Amino acid sequence: MTHTPNDRPGRGTGKTVVPVLAFAGIVVAVMQTLLVPVIKDLPLLLDTAPSDASWVVTSTLLSGAVATPIMGRLGDLYGKRRMLILSLSVMVAGALISALSSTLLPMLVGRILQGFAHGALPLGIGLMRDTLPRGQLGSAMGVMGSSMGVGGGLALPAAALVAQRMEWHVLFYGAAGLGTTAIVLTLLFVPETTVRAKGSFDLPGAVGLSAGLVMLLLPITKAGDWGWTSAATFGLFAGALVTLVLWVVLELRRSAPLVDLRTTARSAVLFTNLVSIMIGVSFFTISLVLPQLLQLPTSTGYGLGQSMVTAGMLVAPLGLTMLLTAPVYARLSAKYGPRATLILGLLVIGIGYGAGQGLMNAAWQSLVIAVLVGAGLGLAYAAQPTLIMSAVPPEETGAANGINTLMRSIGTSVSSAVVGMVLANTSQTIDGVAVPTLRGFRVSFLIATVAVAIGVVLALFLPRAGRASTARAGYKEETDLDRHGESAPSMLAPVGKHPSEQPGRGH
Repeated sequence: MTHTPNDRPGRGTGKTVVPVLAFAGIVVAVMQTLLVPVIKDLPLLLDTAPSDASWVVTSTLLSGAVATPIMGRLGDLYGKRRMLILSLSVMVAGALISALSSTLLPMLVGRILQGFAHGALPLGIGLMRDTLPRGQLGSAMGVMGSSMGVGGGLALPAAALVAQRMEWHVLFYGAAGLGTTAIVLTLLFVPETTVRAKGSFDLPGAVGLSAGLVMLLLPITKAGDWGWTSAATFGLFAGALVTLVLWVVLELRRSAPLVDLRTTARSAVLFTNLVSIMIGVSFFTISLVLPQLLQLPTSTGYGLGQSMVTAGMLVAPLGLTMLLTAPVYARLSAKYGPRATLILGLLVIGIGYGAGQGLMNAAWQSLVIAVLVGAGLGLAYAAQPTLIMSAVPPEETGAANGINTLMRSIGTSVSSAVVGMVLANTSQTIDGVAVPTLRGFRVSFLIATVAVAIGVVLALFLPRAGRASTARAGYKEETDLDRHGESAPSMLAPVGKHPSEQPGRGH
């Protein structure tokens, strides 16, 4: 049965839609962190040079960055549920190709296809907006926003255990199984909606954005190998600048652009996206630093000597704490608005990284850092889609959240490149092996702290007007629904009217 916005599912359906869509987000995160335990062994496993093996990670990042805004726009045009299933299906195909590969080229093909799963997050957020009763949106956004962190936190110890006990290709078979499960659950429990954007797919815009993103992200991720001052790095950055400027000119002239840049330029959308870059930097830094600190041998004088599996378990609370903050976000945002909740989340992240400067002496201290940073990330992640949705029409939800997710991916790319460079440049040689130093770890945490501080400044420019309209109305309605069993009218988006608004359902 197809649900229109005027025929929203009841609470029972909402209780299945939210976990199914969150599970899809977790699957994407699992795919991203799948190879972390075996990254250092990839040159041997694939019989290739270390610089070539790094493409196994870079290729997924690039294809994910390209696919995210494109799949979001396709979802707005042709159905978000349909595109979600397509994204997950391509990911499953890629996982199976990688599972059957032991050489570089087919492995790269599989990893590129796996990157298409990145579209699941904006598509899932759009489906929630289209199908859920408004009273459930606050907590649902929190759960969906934290699903990537939860998946990453849970996948790390699980992947480490598999890598230690089984043949490494089992990782991809597991990812394919999870993706297939997500597809089946989506088909069974997630309704399609009739909320559609007008116009056709902007193929020139998609090609232009894809080319610009690849030229931007490629030197960021490979500058450590090529050199930040190399001709290749400078040439690609220059090409990215020219291509993206031309793309902006093209999009502003099209009647049905891939991305409505005029909407994106609204302060609520623009500054939320800029903050997302900073959040991406802060999220990935802890994922790069803590596992290495925990696994370095105690003979270094600062390493904590933990096994791969134990290190993964100590970092896992990062994701679990993000999930637990979802209901907290709904209440805080209802009372103070998503802008205030976003700023609070950023401040908590900053406290976590600040405390981390002195909490590197014992394994349990890593747990404290993970919990603090996870709690802040949970609040910050959950606030972003609410801020985006309050500023864009319903038919542009997928594309707008796709761009927001892309901004976060750019942040993680910058974090990976910069922190990787810092750790490499501050490393020391022990028994013929270069290992990161304690100074490198602390400088990395300082970089994350600075990124968070910039995020707080940017968040202060977010508009206050209507700051709590969505969240407060949603939380109040959820409370009324619990008391009376029916939903009270409330406003979802201050910009434009939602298609579900009936005459007499006043603001």
